[in-house]
Amino acid sequence: MRINKCLLPVLAATATALAGCSGGSGPSSADRPDIPLAGTHWAIDSLTVDGAKKAAPTPALHVEFTPDGRAQGNAGCNGFNGEAAVDGDAVTVGPLTSTDMGCADQGFESTFRELFTGKLEARLDGGDRLTLTTPGGDTINLSEQAAAPLKGTRWNVETLLEGRTAASLPAGTRGRPHLTVGADGTARGNLGCNNFTATVKVDADTLTFGSLAVTRRMCAQPQNELEQKLYGTLSSGPVTYRIQQRTLTVTAQDGSGFGARATTR
Repeated sequence: MRINKCLLPVLAATATALAGCSGGSGPSSADRPDIPLAGTHWAIDSLTVDGAKKAAPTPALHVEFTPDGRAQGNAGCNGFNGEAAVDGDAVTVGPLTSTDMGCADQGFESTFRELFTGKLEARLDGGDRLTLTTPGGDTINLSEQAAAPLKGTRWNVETLLEGRTAASLPAGTRGRPHLTVGADGTARGNLGCNNFTATVKVDADTLTFGSLAVTRRMCAQPQNELEQKLYGTLSSGPVTYRIQQRTLTVTAQDGSGFGARATTR
C-alpha cells in the first residue's frame, strides 16, 4: 500500500490532536475511590441554607454511615435510618424511615431532612470535617466526634428497655431524666421528676449503685411512672452497661433498663 507523503504531516497532526483530547479528560467518578465515611460518628454542626447558617441546637445530633450502605442518626427529635450509597465523592440518600416522637421544636430537623436526600457531593477537610452539598448549593456541615467517656458525660435518658424491646419515654418527660457518673465514685441525675445522688462502683462492664438519695417533689403520673422504672433499674444491684460512640445502654439482670445519649462533647 502506498501512502501519499503529503498526507503524513496531516495524519501526524491528527494523531497528536486525538491524543491530546483523550489525555485531557480527568478521571470519572468510577475511577475515584469512595470517600471514607463509614465507621465514624459524624456530629451535625450546622446547616447552611441560602447562605444562612443554622447551628445545631444540641451536640447530640449525628449521622453514621454503615459499611453495608446505610445511614442512621438523629437530627433533633427523631431517629432516622435509610439507604446511603457512596460512589466516589458522591452520596446518594434514599427515603428515610424515622421514629414518630412529637417534639416542641422540629425546625432544624425538618430542614435537615429536606437537605439529606438524593445525590449529595461529599468533601472531607483534614479527615475530620465533612461537608455534604446539595445540587442547589446548600450544605450539611459535620465533624468527627469521638466516643463519649462514661465518666464526666451527661447522659440523657431517651428510651426504656424491656428485654429486646425499646420504648419511648412517657409523654411529657422527654429531656428530663439524665445521669452523670463522676470520677470521684458518685453519680447524680434526675429520674424524670426528682433529682438523685448515689455512690457508684464502676467495673469492666458493670455499674453498682449504692442507696439512692432522692428529693421528694410531688410529680404527675407520667413522671412517677418513669421515675419508678429508672429507680428500679439503678437500685437492682449490679447492672450491665455498654457504650457505642455516644449511646449508653444500661441493663438490669431482669432485662429492664434504659438507653441514653451523650449531650456533652
